[in-house]
Amino acid sequence: MSDLLVILDRYVAAGGAVMLPLLACAIVLWYAVGYRAFLLRRGTTLAPRPLLASRRGAASATRGLLDGAAAAVVRVGGPDLRRGLEDALGPSRAVLDRGAALGRTVVAVAPLLGLLGTVSGMIELFDSLGTGTFHAQEGGIAGGISEALFTTQLGLGVAIPGYFATRLLDRRAARLRAELDELRDVAIQEARA
Repeated sequence: MSDLLVILDRYVAAGGAVMLPLLACAIVLWYAVGYRAFLLRRGTTLAPRPLLASRRGAASATRGLLDGAAAAVVRVGGPDLRRGLEDALGPSRAVLDRGAALGRTVVAVAPLLGLLGTVSGMIELFDSLGTGTFHAQEGGIAGGISEALFTTQLGLGVAIPGYFATRLLDRRAARLRAELDELRDVAIQEARA
């Protein structure tokens, strides 16, 4: 474990000052992705039609997002059924977008931070060329190139997997949104029958 920390410390030191914000971006991104995945995973095992087949079973099942939505739909009644259903499904719809904006923001910011580190490394490189410090202990040409490459690598290493993870969760949220719409439509059809 201590060897891993030493390697990580060297990696961060080689990338310069931009590495710590990039690591913070990675932590925030994967927290947001994990949190959103947890929220969207809940209740995807049951489809809306079987939930409404038995009103008593739907009311007692509150294991996930769709289950909770079905239980809320069962309690809706009154003259304005459509509005009541929209109000009942509102909290479930709000859950679908939690953490999405944070994930997208970090995915957009990480490559920009990597580019900032690249520019910082290039400045160090050209400064070394200007002063003739080709092989300094801290920096020089190799230090500038190293800083530029490490920050670019980490910026893209945060953004690319984060992009795919957020897109996957966006698709899952769209499917759940469609199932909530189907749940609403089934409830309206049952009320008319």
